[in-house]
Amino acid sequence: MNKLKNKTPKILVIGDLMIDHYLWGSCDRISPEAPVQVLNVKKETTVLGGAGNVINNIKALGSNVDVISVIGNDLIGKELKLMLDKISNNSILITEKNRITSKKSRLIASNQQIIRYDQESCEDIEKTSEDKILSALEENISKYEIILLSDYGKGVLTDNLTKNIISLVKSKKKKVIIDPKGSNYDKYKGAYLLTPNKKEASEATSIDIKDETSLLKAIKKLKNECELEISLITLSEDGIAIFDDILRKKPTVAREVYDVTGAGDTVLASIGFALACNLSIDEAIDFANLAAGVVVGKLGSATASLNEIIEYESSLHKSTSYSHIKTLEEIKDLAHELKQKGKKVVFTNGCFDILHVGHVKYLEIAKSFGDVLILGLNSDSSVKRLKGDSRPINTQEDRAYTLAALESVDYVVLFEDDTPYKLIKTVSPHVLVKGGDYEGKDVIGQDLVEELKLVEFVEGRSTSKTIQRIKENEKNNI
Repeated sequence: MNKLKNKTPKILVIGDLMIDHYLWGSCDRISPEAPVQVLNVKKETTVLGGAGNVINNIKALGSNVDVISVIGNDLIGKELKLMLDKISNNSILITEKNRITSKKSRLIASNQQIIRYDQESCEDIEKTSEDKILSALEENISKYEIILLSDYGKGVLTDNLTKNIISLVKSKKKKVIIDPKGSNYDKYKGAYLLTPNKKEASEATSIDIKDETSLLKAIKKLKNECELEISLITLSEDGIAIFDDILRKKPTVAREVYDVTGAGDTVLASIGFALACNLSIDEAIDFANLAAGVVVGKLGSATASLNEIIEYESSLHKSTSYSHIKTLEEIKDLAHELKQKGKKVVFTNGCFDILHVGHVKYLEIAKSFGDVLILGLNSDSSVKRLKGDSRPINTQEDRAYTLAALESVDYVVLFEDDTPYKLIKTVSPHVLVKGGDYEGKDVIGQDLVEELKLVEFVEGRSTSKTIQRIKENEKNNI
């Protein structure tokens, strides 16, 4: 999936916006007032839900995204708008006076959801709101590579509006992808593809999907009756089925499933993103499978960044060590993501010309100071300036690959400068690790980190001594 790096297509989402509200805590007693558990709330979080989760997923992939939707003139609507303003400056929110903006509150104890309560309006939006959405789409459609409809059945995507959106998008030679709701799929006719799950597809086609034969029958019926270019059904742990001229199933890639909340949003967002980047439908489905595999391993409505998906794919396929060798821009983004997740980032650097046990033990100790070890590796030209014209013995590609293969090293990044100061500033690690020979000396980059750790080298082990022994052996054998 490296071909998707640095791709930033412009994507528009139309659908039902809501707030996902979480109360996290523990249940240690029963209420004296009634036979119910008492949740002791420790933390409260809110994130965009519904079509908002699709937006978050697209944004996490590094793409540009806008939304058109309808909210109520209420406190929840105002809260939602503030949340959305942090993601997109060009979104269009239409306000209806008597509408209740959707908010789903989940009470979670010991990572288990114990109850949910909703505040919302589910009736169809007003005709004037439909007209405003269609007008806004017509005015702005040229800006977008693809249009995604996220239908949560809360009234924004009415039958009439959905049909008109599809007609308009197709007239502009663009694709519209829809995550459908309900059993009446007439309003989705003419879409590029739909993303129903197996249960939704069974209800829409009145076919009980229980084997390959019934799956083929249902997926063909969806394609024909909804006049789709591609027919698709998500199959939970069995992956994703697609049909154009032939049926094929793309197997799931999830290793651990903690929460499927919002997985459908991830599939919609990732397929839309991949197609907007001109991937084939099969490549897009493979990408969506990987993205879904990442998010179901998290709790709550989650997202998957492109880096997470690439790393996840690497771990699944036991890819070569090249996937752990990063550019300066890549390591900057990765380090930021890692710190956002609460990971303690450790940095060290060096030439590591001829790898020996001293290096390996040094790096193992360095890794023990945090969660992720990033190694700055001097380029060939940098080593030559520091060590002389006879060095390095091994090329930067060979040295980087060998180091990236070590279990203790998470990422390797080459740098051309004589010192790693610029790289340390870019990574901004929590911990800087250097050799014990720096005791009492100024360490470059020390002013940029929270902690400096010095590690003693293994006595008698060094690249210079290894080279010296090789030369002595050659001399003695002459």
